[in-house]
Amino acid sequence: MRAGPSTTTQRPRKRQRLRLLAAGAVVILASGLITIAAGRAADAAPVGAGSYTETLPPGAALPSGCGTISSNPRQFLTANAPAGAVPTNDWWSSLVFKRSDCAYSLPLHAHPISYDTFAGGLGFSYTTTPSISGTPTTVGEYHYSYSQDLLVGVAGLNAPIVRVDGWSDWTVSPYWTDGTRTLRATIGHGLPFAYFQATGGNAQITTAGTPTVWLDSGATLGFTAGGSDYVAYAPTGAAWTVSGGTITSTLAGRGYFSVALLPSSGNRVDLANRYGQYAHAHVTGTRVSYAYNPANNGLNTTYAFTTTAREGSASGTVVSLYPHQWRYLSGAAPITETYVSARGAMRTLVGVPSFQTQMTFRGVLPEVPAVADSAGADLTTLNNYLAAVQGSPEGPSGGDTYWAGKGLGRAARIAEIADQVGNTAVRNSALTAIRNRLNNWLTASSGEGGQLFYYNANWGTLIGYPASYGSDQELNDHHFHYGYFIAAAATLAKFDPTWASSGQYGGMIDLLIRDANNYDRGDTRFPYLRDFDIYAGHDWASGHGSFGAGNNQESSSEGQNFANALIQWGQATGNAAVRNAGIFLYTTQAAAIQEYWFDAADQNFPSAFGHSTVGMVWGDGGAYATWFSGEPEMIQGINMLPITGGHLYLGYNPSYVNTNYAELVRNNGGPPTVWQDILWEFQALGNGDAALANFRANSGFTSEEGRARRTPSTGSATSPHWARWTRRCRPTTR
Repeated sequence: MRAGPSTTTQRPRKRQRLRLLAAGAVVILASGLITIAAGRAADAAPVGAGSYTETLPPGAALPSGCGTISSNPRQFLTANAPAGAVPTNDWWSSLVFKRSDCAYSLPLHAHPISYDTFAGGLGFSYTTTPSISGTPTTVGEYHYSYSQDLLVGVAGLNAPIVRVDGWSDWTVSPYWTDGTRTLRATIGHGLPFAYFQATGGNAQITTAGTPTVWLDSGATLGFTAGGSDYVAYAPTGAAWTVSGGTITSTLAGRGYFSVALLPSSGNRVDLANRYGQYAHAHVTGTRVSYAYNPANNGLNTTYAFTTTAREGSASGTVVSLYPHQWRYLSGAAPITETYVSARGAMRTLVGVPSFQTQMTFRGVLPEVPAVADSAGADLTTLNNYLAAVQGSPEGPSGGDTYWAGKGLGRAARIAEIADQVGNTAVRNSALTAIRNRLNNWLTASSGEGGQLFYYNANWGTLIGYPASYGSDQELNDHHFHYGYFIAAAATLAKFDPTWASSGQYGGMIDLLIRDANNYDRGDTRFPYLRDFDIYAGHDWASGHGSFGAGNNQESSSEGQNFANALIQWGQATGNAAVRNAGIFLYTTQAAAIQEYWFDAADQNFPSAFGHSTVGMVWGDGGAYATWFSGEPEMIQGINMLPITGGHLYLGYNPSYVNTNYAELVRNNGGPPTVWQDILWEFQALGNGDAALANFRANSGFTSEEGRARRTPSTGSATSPHWARWTRRCRPTTR
């Protein structure tokens, strides 16, 4: 049964799920490709001084789902699908990584249209009124849930399964066949059009009731179904026939057509004609490119469309932009009419081959500088905190990739802060802990069963075992887990560049980067930017996305932890490709977080939702909730941690920071009682004096699980250090 998710019932991953910190700089890494040995029979495949295994460790699980997908992830692809690693963690992943619907898919929230797949073809939905549950002071959700307006297919089509015939950066092409009839569609983010090729029968559009026809000019039919305006475009010389709730066309025997959704305002006949100029310039590819200019910190991103003219010579297309795109749009003017979406208003360009955004990368730090920590009582207090953790810099870290990563993050923060105040003993203790932990994980000894990485060529993925939170069977959260490893490696590299060289452990770190977000299109061992949705502007956490509400992501701040780690590692190693990829991810996602997790401009969330932030973004909406807790501190804090020098984007809008923190206090019925360190560090970005006062007045708080634990006697080095700095040096909004 396909139901929209309730965060209290779907995927009950009971997780304490929190995170720690990003890091620093230095190293030399060869920019050439690190070679993975193919077909190696030995237990370990060397990469410099490190290694991974190609033998599944005893008791370890592979990605799992329908049929033989564990061993054959191409099971639900056609023979025409691109070679190389199969993408996961995308808005359309339930089409190919089938788990709960083994024949078709779960709803695919492309925006402005949502789709679903059935035996008879492709369903369309354009929901403009959200369903809202919960209250403004407790757990709550809003969803623009799939509600079918029409089904597009071929008369008589009864496909037993839908497969994927192709994909590009933000489009996918589902394919149906029943042995007599075939249907191929291309759909994508930002496309008001869906494009079709059909054989074996007439094109057919089925509506829930009799459609209201408002334009009939032979090959072009404008109609209203489910309260939304659509236009069907057949080849020149063809016509559409309407009989009750069924619309058909022979397509004049030419086998192609398109269907477009129109905005609900404006002159629909005029829009139908304007869109119609590009109706047969089918989008057959999409591609992002980006350029970072260190001279002015500019990031220019181009979103390009390849079109194939089925007839005529038009080469542009119609494309709708998300808020994080149109706010930074350069050199183009959207039309007046807008679409409703779960992300806010989408603005549309007509007849363009591409569009470009211009953003500014505002910078990151390995750690915030030691302001007022360098002398007197503050220095004594800080050194006392550092001394308390010298013997256990990682803290009580776990054995899986997530909690081991959290421990590495804690040790990296301790090393950076200790170095700033000249405490070499604590710094070296933390660096030794990082080195030992990383060496263990980045080396797969013969016969070893855990604390190693395993490469599966079928899936094109590097999985760390022990895994956690579905990082193995669902391919969840690789960017969350591996970001901590990469960040700690960057800190270690500042002090031990040899360790980070390609002849030592730099090659293994590069593989972790490529697994979560491969920055090199030429490397087909991993999908390009696996965890990052290029058009949506942010990561997705679920590998399969098999939910009625689409894919989801909780901790946007851990996604930024990964992006910052790439910047730090790339800068340290002189690898501009890695650094620039990190800047692209970081800058784009920082803009998306302001829009979709924070709604800092107060324009995107439904007004009746009543919250100023969400803990989770879903394909069709958002939730003031988490997978693991209903406590306001955790719902809001999950998108703050780990606060590091790479998380200054959280303070781009100090006024919003104060709004967010005020909601926390309101919903909690008072100040935070858990995760105070995380929350006060966030508060410091809006009101440094108040945050520092909170730290000083509440010496007995217990730190978030992945940070240096604080008790009345031991204290915490990281939190007051941050609060003092932000009090004096708060990031600007320029």
